[in-house]
Amino acid sequence: MNFNKVAVIGGAGTMGIGIVQIVAQAGIEVLLFETKLEVGEKGKARLDKTLQKLVEKGKLSADKKQNILDKVVLCDKYQELADVDLVIEAVYENIQLKKDIFKQLDEIVKSETILASNTSALSVTEIASATKRPEKVIGLHFFNPVPVMKLVELVMALTTSEETYQASVDFCKQIGKESIRAKDTTGFLVNYLQIPLLNGAVAAYEAGLASAEDIDKACVLGMNHPIGPLALLDLIGLDTALDVFNVMYEGTGEDRFWPRTLHKRLVQAGHLGRKTGQGFYKY
Repeated sequence: MNFNKVAVIGGAGTMGIGIVQIVAQAGIEVLLFETKLEVGEKGKARLDKTLQKLVEKGKLSADKKQNILDKVVLCDKYQELADVDLVIEAVYENIQLKKDIFKQLDEIVKSETILASNTSALSVTEIASATKRPEKVIGLHFFNPVPVMKLVELVMALTTSEETYQASVDFCKQIGKESIRAKDTTGFLVNYLQIPLLNGAVAAYEAGLASAEDIDKACVLGMNHPIGPLALLDLIGLDTALDVFNVMYEGTGEDRFWPRTLHKRLVQAGHLGRKTGQGFYKY
């Protein structure tokens, strides 16, 4: 299947704008949807700045940058999404919000449109239950930063059809990504593997076993990770990570997912990582 028109709900957010970028880079028209048009405008302006940096580094031509931006169309009404081939929802992790969005989309988009969620931990099966096309609903879990990370986790709801799965594989290839198939279990596959390490790093720091710098250095130089776990949490956003940790803990009851007190206090203090200038590190 070839995708010609894609919409991203929450397209101006951290994950959303990255998804918008890679879809547009693949030459696909992409509708950047936000309920307030000014939010979408700010998101596209940030994308412009990101692409301009690539131009200045010689990694992107000025013409290519303009071609990418021309593929991005701002919209603030669901009716404008009626003829898209795929919708990717990338709003924050709230199950009722996601279900409300999918219910509205289901009533507007064409019958063959695939509805995908970028959720990193919530049940895709429950999200799909809000629609009359549960076989067309799938999880497309991208990783941050989206333009850099090669993987997309394809999460199969209990109701997702093989046709939808294969079309999603094709979409990933079209935008230059690799995909893996995961069951709709709490946290899917990547988070199930990764969060115990991230949480363990917070526990080690909280217990005073080592400095943040040395904990991260241990993982980068001793385990060959591209980024240390505490730096990664700052990149993800400590509030976003805390939401995922809580979902994982509530869904599994396993102590290895239980959020540490220090993590909670940093969020309560508004120290959310890179986006606020302070988390485990100062920026």
